[in-house]
Amino acid sequence: MAQRFGGKFSPDGNGSTPPAQTGGYRGARRTRAGGRVNLLFMAPLPLTVRAFTSGPVEMALNLTALGLLLLAAWLTREGILAQEAYEARKIARRPAIPRKIFASLLTGAGLGLAGFATGGGLIEPLIYAVAGTALHSLAFGLDPLRDKGSEGVDSFQTDRVARVVDQAEEYLKSMSDAIRRTGDRALESRLDQFQITVRDMLRTVEDDPRDLTKARKFLGVYLMGARDASVKYADLATRAPNPEAREKYLALLSDLEQNFTAKTRALMADSTTDLDIEIEVLRDRLEREGVHLETRDLA
Repeated sequence: MAQRFGGKFSPDGNGSTPPAQTGGYRGARRTRAGGRVNLLFMAPLPLTVRAFTSGPVEMALNLTALGLLLLAAWLTREGILAQEAYEARKIARRPAIPRKIFASLLTGAGLGLAGFATGGGLIEPLIYAVAGTALHSLAFGLDPLRDKGSEGVDSFQTDRVARVVDQAEEYLKSMSDAIRRTGDRALESRLDQFQITVRDMLRTVEDDPRDLTKARKFLGVYLMGARDASVKYADLATRAPNPEAREKYLALLSDLEQNFTAKTRALMADSTTDLDIEIEVLRDRLEREGVHLETRDLA
């Protein structure tokens, strides 16, 4: 993913690398939606030249093929981003639309149509269509086709967690989009830092879906309020500089970050307590069965 410039002469002015350079969340990796995908947008552009140097029928066929191939490139990029989001989570629902599969079919259709515009036969366009579909699928793979959940957790709980995580990510994205409109890179870095804290809670809930009930208000009501505040601040800041509103928004982020951090620690502490209880129950049962264990054996 793109990295912001940071350092001594950056808007931060503190000479340190801003948190945003490490990605939007801990463990973030560089996106695969670049490189080869960008080539997909450029490869069909010669069809434009061919379209406007041919007759009306060939022009229509070539422009349609161009549109199909550009749509396929866009779906490929969106499909890769959706798959990366799926792979980054422990609990996730499969993408609602199999974008990469549709992109493979559209690539084949676009190449076949371009071949038909050139020769007018059926065999060669069919070969182009089949080869284009197969090669695109081999190059970019298929979309995730199954929901992903934690082992030992029922599908109902998995679906509940996935819905809450998806909604929370939408709130975070809306906040980033709003603050990006202000052009305030230092504030964007501060927001990225807050989002790391939120995603720590998301990962904690994914690790133990039983925590969802306790964290639901934070991931729903509080994040929705933070999104609304971000949008309102962005509206003010884009009209005219408003230092007072900026300070209030920064204070809000700090308060929210402290509360999210405290709640995440509490959830993790509860999980540790639950583990201790399970160990005690197991130890008691083994004692009743006549198996005597040292304390460190199950600790």
